[in-house]
Amino acid sequence: MNKFQFIHTPIAGLYLIEQKIFNDKRGYFMETYNYKAFKKAGLDMVFVQDNQSKSKKGVLRGLHFQKKHPQGKLVRVIKGEIFDVVVDLRKDSNTYGNWYGCILNDENKRQLYVPESFAHGFLVLSSEVELIYKCSSFYHPEDECGIIWNDPDINIAWPLDAVDTVILSDKDQHWSSFKAYNRRNDYL
Repeated sequence: MNKFQFIHTPIAGLYLIEQKIFNDKRGYFMETYNYKAFKKAGLDMVFVQDNQSKSKKGVLRGLHFQKKHPQGKLVRVIKGEIFDVVVDLRKDSNTYGNWYGCILNDENKRQLYVPESFAHGFLVLSSEVELIYKCSSFYHPEDECGIIWNDPDINIAWPLDAVDTVILSDKDQHWSSFKAYNRRNDYL
């Protein structure tokens, strides 16, 4: 029995993942990661760090990435709902600078595999959200970078009508534009 379905997205290497859910009168059970299944699908990475965050409605985190220590991420929501977004920063990619977004929530239980060399961010659509993600590289605060969330060249269609206001950290308010990183040849 195949416990995982790896759904190709318009960006090569980026996968939306659905897993088999076993429901009964007690609740449910699902396997969220299996090295052998992921490797068979071509996702042969080792995760070295797990992160969890909690945010309230309207919080927008991102668009984050690391240059020297890029992180692949396996993202899932355990409570609530987000609009999850990635931007392809692989200079040699046909989709360089393109974005992809999807709804992740505790009902659809989908996961998003974000390859290394992508910027990642999300907007909280529910009253609060709890999010878990695995990382293929350790966090290096000195290497953290970002792109401003509302960059006009990337033009992400954030579902802003679902929130009253966007709540950003000080850091996320001051990231550079996509063009600025390109001018400095600062990408991965």
